[in-house]
Amino acid sequence: MKKIAFIINPKSGTKSKESLPELIEKNLDKEKFEPKIVYTQYAGHGKELAQQLSAEGYDVVVACGGDGTVNEIASAIVHTNTALAIVPLGSGNGLGRHLGYSMSPSKALQQINEANEEHIDYAKANDRCFFCTCGTGFDAHVSHSFSNQKTRGLMTYIKTMCREYWNYKPYNYVIKANSMAVLQKAFLITIANAAQWGNNAYIAPEANIADGKLNVCILKPFTMFAIPAIIAQLMTKNLLKSRYFTFVEATDITLCREESGEFHIDGEPVLEEKDIHIRIIHHGLKVMMPKHDNKFFLNKVIDNL
Repeated sequence: MKKIAFIINPKSGTKSKESLPELIEKNLDKEKFEPKIVYTQYAGHGKELAQQLSAEGYDVVVACGGDGTVNEIASAIVHTNTALAIVPLGSGNGLGRHLGYSMSPSKALQQINEANEEHIDYAKANDRCFFCTCGTGFDAHVSHSFSNQKTRGLMTYIKTMCREYWNYKPYNYVIKANSMAVLQKAFLITIANAAQWGNNAYIAPEANIADGKLNVCILKPFTMFAIPAIIAQLMTKNLLKSRYFTFVEATDITLCREESGEFHIDGEPVLEEKDIHIRIIHHGLKVMMPKHDNKFFLNKVIDNL
């Protein structure tokens, strides 16, 4: 029997957490798992709890919350024998969606019962771990603005994007990768380990979370008339067809900005220096991979064995 711990952030995401213990009791297979439930009480507590639980020999730690909660907990158990599972409760749920977890807490718990252990990549931007994406430009700016809103959820995020678009000005960047340096004016630059930001918005539709590579995604400045097409391509995995979009694969990237400031790590707003060094760490995180029809991921893993 495996020891499994659920770390619940009562303040993250948009869904109620009050019924989660009852759902765990109802849906978790007690013949396979011996559960423990703990709650975060302050910022950074999730990381502390995950480190402690891993040191105590827990086989699985389940992040119950949004992208920030998942990042915090996953960062604590890289390069350990403890596997990460997810009950997605946030606004975007980028890593949970990429791995194939259901957005229904009950179904996500049932998926954990039958999940397989796999190893995936993660990356570092300077000294910060990320598992889906990090970035600078408009997405980072929106992340900072969204964090100051009184309400959460997709509609609040969309309203924030629309409001901030009119005042946002693209910046010049120097991108160093693959022994080359390119000067590029960009609306945003996303470094992707996984395929999406969250909410099935595919900024890097061909990204593979287990291939030891990162996708450098550059969205060039565009007119307002191009917005509907870009959004449609983003949501249908067709952004590679956009003339405003460029991407390159790399394992080691340096972003040189005009000034220090807004950045995001897995959608969470942070402040970073002018120069940001980003690198991939291959197969550094053990995860519980749901059994489902995520053939893209599984085929890519097999290809890289």
